[in-house]
Amino acid sequence: MLNTHRLRILAEIHRTGSIAGAARELKLSPSAVSHQLSQLEKEAGVGLVERGAQSLRLTAAGRRLSLRGQEILALLDAAEADLLAHSRADAGHLCIGFFASAGHRLVPQALSRFAHRYPSVELELVEGQPHELAPAVQQGEIDVLVVFEHALDPWTPPEGVEVRELFHDPQLLVVPTGHPAGRRSQVRLDELAGEQWITSYGTGSPVLSVLERACALEGFVPNIRCRSDHYEVIIGLVRAGLGIALIPSLGINDTSGVETTRISGPRLYRKIGVASRPANPNPLLASFLAYLASTAANLRATHY
Repeated sequence: MLNTHRLRILAEIHRTGSIAGAARELKLSPSAVSHQLSQLEKEAGVGLVERGAQSLRLTAAGRRLSLRGQEILALLDAAEADLLAHSRADAGHLCIGFFASAGHRLVPQALSRFAHRYPSVELELVEGQPHELAPAVQQGEIDVLVVFEHALDPWTPPEGVEVRELFHDPQLLVVPTGHPAGRRSQVRLDELAGEQWITSYGTGSPVLSVLERACALEGFVPNIRCRSDHYEVIIGLVRAGLGIALIPSLGINDTSGVETTRISGPRLYRKIGVASRPANPNPLLASFLAYLASTAANLRATHY
């Protein structure tokens, strides 16, 4: 039987990319982590890592076991949180903030399981951008906030608010059905320099969308035909043949009339996480966080 402690070590190696990184996160010595990894490989009966002179990476079996292990650990965390919450409160109030595309799958699936377990809990939902709602977490008005951070457009949460990363959400190329790029498994960004684009309004100073930031790193300025901050609108414009777009996977639901494909380029993903105050006394918080982590692990395993 696989050891859950060793599964947690494998998950940290996967997340940090090294034995040293996992040791720091778990507050263990690198030799202890290496020993536990070797024991896990014996339990699994298959090699889980490939060791190079200066690098270490998980094998396909190692990555698969890490993802499944994270699901198991999230379920165990949810079970423990359930017991704790059950002993302290079967009713109460929980305020949850989230950004729009997290409201398509991630938040509803987590809420469905949570609400089934705690049918008497009053749920308050607040939709908005992470940087707009994060101060409400700091002030205790929102208990938990589902957030994103583009790798090319980072932001810093307010003091006293901690963000726990859940998974990476890849930016996908969306093109009209029949577009040549839609028939390929992956396209380089610089191959699309001559295309017309539909993108968001962007942030920062100067104000730039993720597309514009990525194209700048590739050495060209995209030809932007129109902008919208609503992914459904962008996909509708692509469907109508007005251009192509980069959209995070969570923001894509209706793919009729369009095709999606992976795109290679500089850090074309966004980090999905959950923000909360460690000092928040709400007894329901830990349970919901566990359900959210479990749902995220399942989405990551099935979609990414």
